[in-house]
Amino acid sequence: MKKLLFLFAILVGITIIVIQFKPVRQTVASIVVKPNYLNKEGLTILSRVKVPEGFIRDTFSETSFQEYVRNYNLKTYGSKVINYDGNPYFFQQGHIGVLDIDVPSNGLQQCADALIRIRSEYLWETNQKDKIGFNFTSGDYCSWSKYAEGYRPKINGNKVTFHKTARKDDSKENFYKYLNLIFNYSGTLSLYHELPKITSTNDLQIGDMLIVGGSPGHVVMIADKIKNSSGEKRFLLFQGNTPAQSVHLLKNFEDLDNSPWYELEMDTEISIPGYTFSISKFVRFK
Repeated sequence: MKKLLFLFAILVGITIIVIQFKPVRQTVASIVVKPNYLNKEGLTILSRVKVPEGFIRDTFSETSFQEYVRNYNLKTYGSKVINYDGNPYFFQQGHIGVLDIDVPSNGLQQCADALIRIRSEYLWETNQKDKIGFNFTSGDYCSWSKYAEGYRPKINGNKVTFHKTARKDDSKENFYKYLNLIFNYSGTLSLYHELPKITSTNDLQIGDMLIVGGSPGHVVMIADKIKNSSGEKRFLLFQGNTPAQSVHLLKNFEDLDNSPWYELEMDTEISIPGYTFSISKFVRFK
């Protein structure tokens, strides 16, 4: 009987302690829970990521490249990043969304190529086909208009000349053959030297790119932009990669409280999942 009374007393004591500490546990829980800016039901970049309190999205023309990028379709939440050979990428923890853009099995659509394709498809879909054109790493300009007329490059070392060797073909199928040519002879190095530089974070817009031009180099694109009344700005980023793989919207491991939003500065170190830009430089498509 004494043992039973002793056990009962212990249980009563534990109950009192639990009741006393319940508010403390609730307070601790409210402190450690981080804000969640994800809408897992969202099927565009715009709808997948929520805006932090006090921030608003910049507004752009409905037909602008900025709106095209921000409203890019995403696959369902939880979709994996897939390599060009059909196998899942070994690291699946660095993204919050996969853009609904296929990865050709030829392996050519790497980091710079994926962004070139998105820009080119925007110009195609908005009837600005005459603006589609990119420099080779050699510095030679290759336009879609000339390619559609039948002009093809003849490459001899660093020397490039163009000759009409094919019939005129302005079809969508031929357009993707043109892009494969660009993927072969352009990259981060050509984009860095060809495109206008952004020299102030105040000027950064959706569609601008954080870039290291090199062999290898790397490049990511700004997917969204927000600001508050104090002038603070935050950005979303997406990337293709090498080897060629699904284009994906990035988490921010360096600032989990604000992830996936990034604060971007000029000439600083910026880390993204799988890569660090030691000195941040930005460029913009013409």
